[in-house]
Amino acid sequence: MAKPANFMVTNRGRSDEGLTGRRVNTLSFFTCPPAADVTKFKSWTELTADQFEKELLQLVATFPMLEDEDNSQQKHLSLFVHGYNNSWSDAAKRYVQIKRDLYDATDLGVLIMYTWPSEGSSAGYLPDREDARDSGQQSADLFVRLHDLVLVNQRAALITKDPGKACKAKISIIAHSMGNYVVQKGLAVAARRLNSPQLITLVHQLAMVAADVDNDLFQTDQKEGEDGSLMANLCYRIGALFTGLDDVLGASAGLKHFGKRRLGRSGLADRTKVWDNVFDWDVSDLIDKRKKIHSAVFDSPKSMALLEEILRGVDRKHLG
Repeated sequence: MAKPANFMVTNRGRSDEGLTGRRVNTLSFFTCPPAADVTKFKSWTELTADQFEKELLQLVATFPMLEDEDNSQQKHLSLFVHGYNNSWSDAAKRYVQIKRDLYDATDLGVLIMYTWPSEGSSAGYLPDREDARDSGQQSADLFVRLHDLVLVNQRAALITKDPGKACKAKISIIAHSMGNYVVQKGLAVAARRLNSPQLITLVHQLAMVAADVDNDLFQTDQKEGEDGSLMANLCYRIGALFTGLDDVLGASAGLKHFGKRRLGRSGLADRTKVWDNVFDWDVSDLIDKRKKIHSAVFDSPKSMALLEEILRGVDRKHLG
């Protein structure tokens, strides 16, 4: 089967050389051919939001409508959200690797890169965190647009009594490192804008890899309307992949005066008091320890196989 095109959404600023670490207030949409070099900005063509949506819908329309018992084989429309200290070219390299090794290799569906204005510098942790938080507004724009699109398709299927008009893709997210903070803020803002919708699952699977967020984010004793509860409401399932070997997240926790441990290093703070659609998984024995631990999930076949199972919706008792 032919490989799908490459897709990118960004709120980065722009220079003559390409995308930068500067933040802008609107989203930009791009695509490039499957055989193009995605790390070269000139390979990408900018589209309007409507043109971008049309191209995606044309691809999703080719997805099969499967029976319920084949649910795990349903194709995905996925976002990859990169982490801290990633220049645009770094993010593009990781995107194309995940697309090649996971989506193209297993015919999983379409992967979109969401790239936010990371400084691409190890000295830029605090500026990156501010940009990640502020990028929540723009990522919320994207989530709301996805919500409206799914809702339109569901209503069309109901009115016409034609299940073929329903959305043929599962919507999923892979977030890495501080990209999880972008997703956290984006989903929370989107939930508030949508008045915490109860009748639709926006994200089928959220895979949080080496998440640089508080490990008590999903505790059920948090105040009503906190980010974790809003995320759990919009997602069918949330899986956090963690390892205590991640020294990058150990340093991240040390930068926070309130001492919260990082979800991607410690796992959930109390597994008995989290929303029932949230779980964690220790990947210490699955990753290649010769690789950089913070991103080793993407570089290790065993952990990538686990990631595929999570995205496909394999029951957590049968993972691995």
